[in-house]
Amino acid sequence: MAESEDEALNLIQSKPEGVLQNELWKELGVDSRKCSRIVKKLEENGLIERIEYKKDGIKTYLLRAKKRLVDPNFLLSGDELIPCIGCDLECIVEECHPLMDWMYQLAIVHQSRKSKK
Repeated sequence: MAESEDEALNLIQSKPEGVLQNELWKELGVDSRKCSRIVKKLEENGLIERIEYKKDGIKTYLLRAKKRLVDPNFLLSGDELIPCIGCDLECIVEECHPLMDWMYQLAIVHQSRKSKK
């Protein structure tokens, strides 16, 4: 994905209520034609949805990021499920003891497998 498309997608994703297309190009600092091409690519790739919208009698589009399914591989490290799944602790990631213990355990297992080779 091009840098301008990444920037547009990040901006759209940061606003769950959506972004008006006629405001997006101004925020990106590009002209409306370039913005239209960016939006078209994002829509074709299934990353956003365009909803017809009238503001002050002018037709534009409301752009919203599509919710995507989580890749199960992001929940696993090898065969181990990350401990955060289903965890109801409200913690700071850098200070989470169950997560740190899990990471240390993975490092030990990884190191022992590596040294056996």
